[in-house]
Amino acid sequence: MPRLPKLFRHKPAQISPVRLLRGGRLLDRGRLPRYALIFLLGSAALWAPIGLYLAKAPLRYRTQMSLILPGSGASASVNLDRIGQASSSSSSPFASSSVSPTETYKRLLGAERILDAAALSVGVAPEAFGKPRVELVDQTGLIHVSLTDGSAEGAKARGDALLAAFFTEIEALRSDEISMREISAGDAISEYRTSVQTTRAEISALQRATGLVSGEQYRALAAETDALGERLRDLAATLAEKTEAVRALQSALRTTPALAAAALRLHADTEFAALATRMAEQAAELSQVQAQFGARHPLVTTAQGGFEAAQRETMLRAAVLTGLDRDALGGLDLSHVGNRAALLSDLVTAEAERAGLAAEVAAMSERLERAEARRRELLEPAARLEDLQRDFSVAEAVFASAMARSQATKTDLYASYPLVQVLEDPSLPDAPSSPNRLMAFAAGVAGTMFLGFGLFLGWVRRPLIDRLLASAPERAPAPILAAAE
Repeated sequence: MPRLPKLFRHKPAQISPVRLLRGGRLLDRGRLPRYALIFLLGSAALWAPIGLYLAKAPLRYRTQMSLILPGSGASASVNLDRIGQASSSSSSPFASSSVSPTETYKRLLGAERILDAAALSVGVAPEAFGKPRVELVDQTGLIHVSLTDGSAEGAKARGDALLAAFFTEIEALRSDEISMREISAGDAISEYRTSVQTTRAEISALQRATGLVSGEQYRALAAETDALGERLRDLAATLAEKTEAVRALQSALRTTPALAAAALRLHADTEFAALATRMAEQAAELSQVQAQFGARHPLVTTAQGGFEAAQRETMLRAAVLTGLDRDALGGLDLSHVGNRAALLSDLVTAEAERAGLAAEVAAMSERLERAEARRRELLEPAARLEDLQRDFSVAEAVFASAMARSQATKTDLYASYPLVQVLEDPSLPDAPSSPNRLMAFAAGVAGTMFLGFGLFLGWVRRPLIDRLLASAPERAPAPILAAAE
């Protein structure tokens, strides 16, 4: 048998702890069986579970879908005649930094009641439906959702069921929010309505009790009272002027307005004028005979009788025409008025105007007193009425605003739960997602390569350790190195 070169000659070596740690020589083939056995056992340990997994693992199909949240909000404003302005707005779902709608919907997609409803719709037990895998894309409004099942159609059906249950729950949450808002707004509106009705009842009671309809009526009454006072002062000044004119005429004519009017009326009567002329003639005749004869002379006595008879007839006619008594007629000038007629007429006219003004002043004074009394009476009720009307206007405005806001907020459906749309419908997978044969094979190959690389490092560890020890001789004493050789 030919002899091998000394370089590859196998010589059994003793196994020592130092040899186990440092390894053998690079060209020592006696080490190959051990390394081969370790490689085979390690490869079997790697590939056995991989093969078992590929052979026994059930097929799983994954369906995927995508949801998106639009980033813009919506707003609307309506002007209501005689009520005010009602506005409704839905802000962007990403406007708040403290609340993330995508995180909210991610949590909602994994909620038990949604999974239970989806499982019920596909006819499986809730625990067999599985948890969806939800992924959020940063800086976007995208939500990726995936589900698995034993068949492609079953996976798609589960995705459709999850979407339907999700949107049903979203609508239920929105409806519940709107209902709670309406209940809260209804309580507030009821209070506002009660306030309006109470204030209106107080206003009606005050109006019935005082007859005061509004503050404008009181202001009109106050303005009318002031106007009456101003007019009364003007009339009083005019009355004073007329009174002074009558007094001057009376002083000049030495008669009263009544006697002046009687004189004008008497001298306008032809019978009285004739009687006055006859009485004047009898007076002249009496004066003439008295100048010639004594008081007891027959001619004087006859003339005296004629004069007295004419005077009686004249006074009787004057009494009939004027209705004055004897004492008043005693002060009446029965002589012909002549040029004094105009002055007497002025006196009578001035007295008539004065009397009219006096009556008007008296009537207006009484009217002013009533108006001032009414104004004083309505002063406090008017102030109270204005306060009540102001309160009523405020209450009515608040009530109308609350009503308008309540109606407008019914359109704000996306305040708490923003609008979400389906960007990608659940897909129908064309290949199973599990087991992944390519990934399992790649993992086995990678494991085998790492095992081989580790055995290679174990094979060449002695030169590496020697190099390290040579670079640091103080850490390894010489007797130990010699023993190792």
